Parts: sequence; C-alpha cells; structure tokens
Amino acid sequence: MVVAKPLAPAPASADAQLIAEYLDAIWMEKGLSDNTQESYRRDLTQFAIWLNQRDCSLMNVDASMVQDYLDIRLQQKLSSRTSARFLSCVRGFYRYLLRENRINENPIALVDNPKLSRPLPKSLSETDVEALLAAPDLSDPVGLRDRTMLEVLYACGLRVSELVELTMPQINLRQNVVRVMGKGSKERLVPMGEEAAAWLARYLREARPVLLNNMPDEVVFPSTRAQPMTRQTFWYRIKHWAMVAGIKKDLSPHTLRHAFATHLLNHGADLRVVQLLLGHSDLSTTQIYTHVAKLRMKQQHAQHHPRG
Repeated sequence: MVVAKPLAPAPASADAQLIAEYLDAIWMEKGLSDNTQESYRRDLTQFAIWLNQRDCSLMNVDASMVQDYLDIRLQQKLSSRTSARFLSCVRGFYRYLLRENRINENPIALVDNPKLSRPLPKSLSETDVEALLAAPDLSDPVGLRDRTMLEVLYACGLRVSELVELTMPQINLRQNVVRVMGKGSKERLVPMGEEAAAWLARYLREARPVLLNNMPDEVVFPSTRAQPMTRQTFWYRIKHWAMVAGIKKDLSPHTLRHAFATHLLNHGADLRVVQLLLGHSDLSTTQIYTHVAKLRMKQQHAQHHPRG
C-alpha cells in the first residue's frame, strides 16, 4: 500500500496547464457554476500533486494508482460521496484527453464507483415551518428582512445562494414570480405565492430602504452593512430564529428547500412540476423527495389509523 506524503504546494506546470485547459473546455460546454469549477480544480490539483510526489503525472497514470489514491482517501475517512465526486471529475478529465487525442485509452475506465448510501434529506414539518416563519421580530428592519427571506425561501424552494444573490430586476411583483439563476447558469421562473409576495412588498417598502440607508443598490436582501449578504450570514440567521422558535432539529442549509419539495408532494403536486421548480436537470435528483413523502404517509397511517 502506498503511504501518503504531505502535499506539495502545487502540481507540475504541465499538469497545471492540462487542468486549466480542461476546466476552460467544460466551462464552455456545460456552463458549470463557480463552485463546481472550483471543486473540480481542487480535486484534480490534489491528485496531480499526489502523482508528482511519486514521479508520475496526469498523462501517465494507470488504474492501480487511482485505486491507491482512493484507498488513501478512505484511510483519511473521507466520505464515499466525496470519493465518487472525485472519480466523476477525473473520469470527465480523461474522457476529455481521449477526445482531444492526448491519450490513447482512458486509464480509469474500469475503476468502480464507491457504493453510495443516499440519505433522506432533512426536512421540517409544516408546524415547524410556521413556527420558524413567525420567529423574527417584525418591529426591527432586520427582523422584517429575515421574515421575508424565510418566506421567499420556503415559498419558492430556492437554494440559499440563489436567495442571497437576488437582485431587484429578478423580482416581478405584478406577476408574483422570481427569475432565478441556478446552477450552471440555468435560468428558471418560480412563482412566489400571494403570502410571500405580500411580505416581499412590505419589506421593500418598509425595511430595505432603511438597511440600504437610502443608497441605490440592486441587491434585494442587504446585510446590516448595506452589502450583499453571504450564505454563511443568512444561515446564522436561520439557526438563530430556529432557536427562538424552539426547533430542536439539526437544520442544514437546504432544510427549507427540502421542506418546500416535501410539502408540495405531500399535498399532491406532480413530481415533474417539483423538478422544474427546484431547477433539477435530472428527475432522479427530485425522486428522493417521494421517499420522504412516503415515509410521512406511513408515519401518519401508523399514528392515526385504527389498525396502524
């Protein structure tokens, strides 16, 4: 078994150039988000560094070396999902080299993916959501902002990054829709619902000018410093209001998005409609929520049916 050494500061220049060329190519082809691009760059760079320490490069790797690298990642207790992402990235990289006639065969074509257990997404009950929405202090502009952000997040099923990056041109209060720029620069229109639209209109009228100190800016939900809010800041706000609401569950950044999808399905929404609202490119990604809905149905049956 190969023993891992401390990582060197950077891969060899030839490998670094290959990685840059590949990322440019797939950005043109697939329009990957900045976060995905950075994940690919990090995975390939760390792999190249590991190879360089063994007098090898990305151009002359073989399946056994990839397997050794995966074994070391396993020893470091990295999750199988992280390893699967690495393999997906590296497979795409070598498919690109093969297509460009830089190599004669894909060296990892026969390397198996690690088996993944797909956990059910964490969600909130409708009662929990109502308690969370009611928690912010509406006498304070920050509280009204947070209440509106929670309402829009739950009503539209947005990703947290999509919410904090919203700008005024993306909102249409006449038609009650939000134009969202999702992963891979894919645009979608999401209906808001009358409740969320009413909160948004009130917030724009009463709180946003105060937070911006009447300075012109297109950001919908500024921070207390009149700057665009970070995902981390908003997540801190959600954790705070969950504590105020007495919600003991361990929330994740996607909890309200999961609640949005699960509650829609529980109330009879079509799976493909939920797929479009969430901005999933693959229906299989959305199907995980049917398991959540079925689990809820079983719990309700067991609790309320005379012979449950």
